[in-house]
Amino acid sequence: MLERFRLDGKVAIVTGAGRGIGAATALALAEAGADVVLASRTKEQLDGVAAQVRDLGRRAVVAPTDVVENEAVAALAQTTVDELGRIDIVVNNAGGTMPRPFMDTSPGYLERAFHFNTVSAFVLSKAAAPFMLQQGEGSIVNISSAIGRLRDRGFVAYGTAKAALTHMSRLMAADLAPKIRVNAIAVGSIATSALETVLTDDAIRNEMVTGTPLKRLGEADDIALCALYLASPASSFVTGKLFEVDGGLEEANLALNLPDL
Repeated sequence: MLERFRLDGKVAIVTGAGRGIGAATALALAEAGADVVLASRTKEQLDGVAAQVRDLGRRAVVAPTDVVENEAVAALAQTTVDELGRIDIVVNNAGGTMPRPFMDTSPGYLERAFHFNTVSAFVLSKAAAPFMLQQGEGSIVNISSAIGRLRDRGFVAYGTAKAALTHMSRLMAADLAPKIRVNAIAVGSIATSALETVLTDDAIRNEMVTGTPLKRLGEADDIALCALYLASPASSFVTGKLFEVDGGLEEANLALNLPDL
C-alpha cells in the first residue's frame, strides 16, 4: 500500500517553495521520489531548499518567480519541461493577504488579494495542463485556507480570495477530468514564519491553541503530508475535493478585536 505514495520518476512544481508550507511540501515530494521545480521570489531561500532536495537524491531547479506576474508564472511550465522533461504535479502554494478592516479595504486591495491567491494558481495550472494532458495524467493541489469557509472580521479580501480558490479547484476538476485531478487543502493555523507576524506574544498564541480543538498549532509537515497524498497515486480516485487540515476548526480561533462600525 505504501508504494502508492511513491512519486519515482515524477516532476513537481511548487510555488512559494522557499519556506514554510511550500518548502515542506517540496521536501515531502522529493522524499517520495519526485524531482522538483522550486518557485518563489527569494532565490537565497530557494537555494537552501534545493540543497535539501538534492541531499535526498532528487533533482531541483531553482526558479525565482513573482507569482503576480502572469507571464513569469506561465513560463514555469515550459521551464520545467525544458529542465526536467515533464510535469506531473503542480502545487499552487504561494499566496497570503494581511487582514484589513472592511472600511479600509479598497477595490484594489481586494483585486490584489484575488490575483495573488487565485489568479496565479489559475495561470500556472492552465500553463501546465497541456503537458499533463499529453502525458495522460497529472495532479494539481491548491493550497487554500480555513478562512475561505469560516467567518471573522478583517478577512473580506483574503477569505474571499481563498473561497474562490477552493471553488475554482472544484470547477477545474470538472473541466480537467478524467486525466488531471484537482484538489485543494484548507489550511488552518500553521506555525510558519508567515504566522509569526500575527503571533506577537504568548497570549495570542495561547488564544489560537485554545480555540483549536486539537489544542495545538499545525506544522508545515501536516500540510505537506496531505499534499503528498493528493499528488500521489494513493489518491487516484479523488478529485474536486477540499481537504480541511485545520485541527478541527469550526469557527475562527483568533479575534482581531476590530470594533463595531
